[in-house]
Amino acid sequence: MLTQLREIVEKVASAPSLLDALDQLVVSTCKAMKTECCSVYIVDNRRKRYTLMATQGLTKPHRHVGLAFGEGLVGLVAERAEPINVADAQHHPHFKHIPGTGEEVFGSFFGTPIIHQRQVLGVLVIQQRDQREFDESEESFMVTLAAQLAMILAHAKAQGMWPDQHDGLHLMGSAASTGVAIARAWWDDNQPRLEAIAPASCLDSEAEQERLSIAIEMASAEFRRLRKRFDSELHKETLAIFDLFSHLLNDPMLRKDLFSKVAGGDLAEWAIRQVVEIYSARFANMKDSYLKERARDIRELGQRLLFFLHNDEVADIEWDEPIVLLTRELTAGMLASVPRDKLAAVVSQEGAANSHAAILSRALGIPAIMGVDFVPEKIHNCRVIVDGYRGDLLVNPNRHVLAEYTRLLREENELAKVVEGDLGKPAKTQDGERIHVYLNAGLSADTSIAVNRGVDGVGLYRTEVPFLMQRSFPSEEEQTQQYRSILSTYRDKPVVMRTLDIGGDKPLPYLTIEEDNPFLGWRGIRFTLDHPEIFLMQVRAMLRASIGFDNMDILLPMISGIAELDESLRLIERAYTEVASIALEQGYRLRRPRIGIMIEVPSILYQLPVLKDRVDFISVGSNDLTQYLLAVDRNNARVAGVYDALHPAVLHALKHIIETSRQYQLPVSVCGELAGDPIGALLLVGMGYRSLSMNTRNVAKIKYILRHIPVTEMEQLADYALKATVAADVRAKTTEFVDGHGLGGFIRAGK
Repeated sequence: MLTQLREIVEKVASAPSLLDALDQLVVSTCKAMKTECCSVYIVDNRRKRYTLMATQGLTKPHRHVGLAFGEGLVGLVAERAEPINVADAQHHPHFKHIPGTGEEVFGSFFGTPIIHQRQVLGVLVIQQRDQREFDESEESFMVTLAAQLAMILAHAKAQGMWPDQHDGLHLMGSAASTGVAIARAWWDDNQPRLEAIAPASCLDSEAEQERLSIAIEMASAEFRRLRKRFDSELHKETLAIFDLFSHLLNDPMLRKDLFSKVAGGDLAEWAIRQVVEIYSARFANMKDSYLKERARDIRELGQRLLFFLHNDEVADIEWDEPIVLLTRELTAGMLASVPRDKLAAVVSQEGAANSHAAILSRALGIPAIMGVDFVPEKIHNCRVIVDGYRGDLLVNPNRHVLAEYTRLLREENELAKVVEGDLGKPAKTQDGERIHVYLNAGLSADTSIAVNRGVDGVGLYRTEVPFLMQRSFPSEEEQTQQYRSILSTYRDKPVVMRTLDIGGDKPLPYLTIEEDNPFLGWRGIRFTLDHPEIFLMQVRAMLRASIGFDNMDILLPMISGIAELDESLRLIERAYTEVASIALEQGYRLRRPRIGIMIEVPSILYQLPVLKDRVDFISVGSNDLTQYLLAVDRNNARVAGVYDALHPAVLHALKHIIETSRQYQLPVSVCGELAGDPIGALLLVGMGYRSLSMNTRNVAKIKYILRHIPVTEMEQLADYALKATVAADVRAKTTEFVDGHGLGGFIRAGK
């Protein structure tokens, strides 16, 4: 049966159209099942019916024959979303005869839903003249076939080959950068592809090495040019992306491997593909989403080298009007190739929301969608709408949809001007409650003077980046200089530095860690306590860097119990004593930093009272806390729909934290993504939080929203959310709340 199943799926998948695929399906299924009738009904939402799309055994009297929603056994299968096996179908209370199909001759009926991502796409049916129930092996075969068919139908729907898609295509992907754009689409098919490079040898290895050297130098020059071009538009944190590319190009090991391949007789192109695939595979196998995305950086690097092997310069294309750039995989170079005033949005077939290209898109304020399954020929030069809030791409929309999005775009532009103009104003609610807004810093702290004026400090500085960017552990002196540059940028504002948060899901290039379940493994404080020499070196570097600035606090990640905390505090005290003694000898005074812990492991929720005399503050990492409370790997696409920071359990945990911290007078902040989300910020303030730390791009809008709503109303909203039993109710109520205050443009329907 497995062989037959595979053959059917292969035939269906290789068919040139949806109708051909379904015709192949019903014929092959009848043959495999030795049954007299097989039919496929497809959901037509526009007509609210199940349309008979293909059949072997029935007659189709007209094109749109089918059953209305809720009608017949087919409707019952779809409504229940489960198989139905009936020996005498015509006497079943839900049976409905479709005139002209000849169905009256069949007695038995078995129908199974075709479901993709919890959505019923259709119903697969087999029937026989005999009155009998189909056996378990037949049921199993049909259910398995329907599950395989679901992927094929989902792809067909994405390509616009669906009965109810008459007003243009509606394609979906992952929202990577918020915003709305309306423009003509332009497909970029000039980028070289590593996959297209075949094994090839060279006759003159010295000449080939010269070609490779020139390509490397040209790529290096391009990245330097891009960094300079964006210097006035991007913050230092984002500009560090181009530094990363330059760092990779100058990596001695990478260069050695490339030139070794060429010296061995390989063509430069083939050498690049081999080395790039080896390096990218190492990153791709990592669990951490940030590091996994670095595999794409390596591939982008390889593709730019391929480009410069055949091109002396980057050609500039001129456009008369803004375009939506369509591409297989978005790169930093592509973003730079289109003048900012001519780039309305970007849509990529591949990629993810945490790729460097996505980060650049957000920094530049360009709406972006990743992972959209589109056929370039069907979209190129068409008018499209990009909804970067929902991840929707609408191709050739009707005039009503176009008018609505035109209105939304106008509203968005007006809001952006107002929000950025008010960045310097304090974050006070409408009734005067002061909210402290801090930055989460990633690749480097943000040195934009404008943003510095708009925030109260750095709520989370991720110190692991210097460790990840090098080929060995950075020295104490190197770390000291890195941290000192951050502290000097925020001279009069607090900077919370988190100690090294690496481990199973963020392995260092020079320290291999392999675990079956890295998110529950050797990471965060567990790693550094097992390596006290690394921990002490880092803490000493932090303390040395803080001398003269007195604005540094220390945050400990992944604390799951008091024993871990006590051991960490003992080591910090040891480092403090050492650095303070040396500083005193040199005529300096070392301020004792405040010590805090991340609240992200659920176990620590029940030990909050005993933190009172041990730490000075706590910081809630809502991302990991949500992940661990819901037992969901947030990087796993199969369960992405389960990960929801508005889940009632998460909200009650957040409420418990703020109530307990107040009771024991522990300062508390939230530094996860929830703090930078408009809905999340309102709920958090309503619960009682007064310190929020977020990414740069969210600062202005969160401050603006908070200034236009009184705390009393946020408290009422939070009370409602805490009484809800499902996240959908929370999202619906908060969306209604935001819309009611005229701030709906900040969340759209996708939030």
